[in-house]
Amino acid sequence: MSTSIEQSLQPYGVRPPGFRLPDAAHVGRVRLQIADLDRSIAYYESVVGLRVLKRSANVAMLGPHDDDRVLVELQAKPGIRAVARRGNIGLYHFAILLPDRAALGRFVAHLAAIGQYAGMSDHLVSEAVYLTDPDGLGIEVYADRPRETWRPIDGQLAMASNPLDVPGVIAAAGGASWDGAPAGTVIGHVHLYVRDIDQAAAFYHAGLGFDKIVWSYPGALFMSAGGYHHHLGTNTWAAGAPSATDDDARMIEWEIVMPSAPSISAAAASLESGGYDVTRDGDDALARDPWGIQLRLTTHDNASR
Repeated sequence: MSTSIEQSLQPYGVRPPGFRLPDAAHVGRVRLQIADLDRSIAYYESVVGLRVLKRSANVAMLGPHDDDRVLVELQAKPGIRAVARRGNIGLYHFAILLPDRAALGRFVAHLAAIGQYAGMSDHLVSEAVYLTDPDGLGIEVYADRPRETWRPIDGQLAMASNPLDVPGVIAAAGGASWDGAPAGTVIGHVHLYVRDIDQAAAFYHAGLGFDKIVWSYPGALFMSAGGYHHHLGTNTWAAGAPSATDDDARMIEWEIVMPSAPSISAAAASLESGGYDVTRDGDDALARDPWGIQLRLTTHDNASR
């Protein structure tokens, strides 16, 4: 089990009972099933600010500008259903993390300039904007506040959903224009609709090895590695909805990038000891959570491949 000095002194969160993900573990690319590749590319380029790094007839890989890191892989399947308003069990949103508040300010000003509606929130640890893509898939675009400003309360990290200081965020841009997602943009976290928080904790906390970070939100649990506010959110806010299927717009898979092959093997063994099936895809390990959401453990840090 990998335990760092930083983690041992971490003043918030609950460690898993066994294997603990290394500090360096983080979210990699997300793979999405969408209906129309051209339509989705147009949205992700013009609204979100990603660019096409590689494309075939039915697949496109998107990343930031001046950076070959793949963040989003789009796989087209014509005729699939868009996400219902209530959502399906599966993806709630995936979150694109910008490198700083100035970049978020440029992005918010860009959304205003093109007349794009977005939800907005101040989470104390971060400031965030929420969008929905043409297939109804949720997207968060956010910037973190400095980690030294994050505060623990009663063993949890303090987080909230307060109104965003939009003028302050835009002012941080200093009048610079949005030229697309800058180098250093990454996928910061994934948030899932699940049916049961205890089952989510059994798989992702006790099995995979995330720390529990925030559990005071009604019907939600936030988890991470290395003291981050969350690499994974889970909630039961759509518990009565059906699971996303191959006939729906959905997240096909999400990645956790691990620092080494042995750390993948250790995480895989921990999941297997919890009764979960793990398969191998070359050097990667694949597992499905209790709702069939596929997770890939890999050492490939989003390089175009």
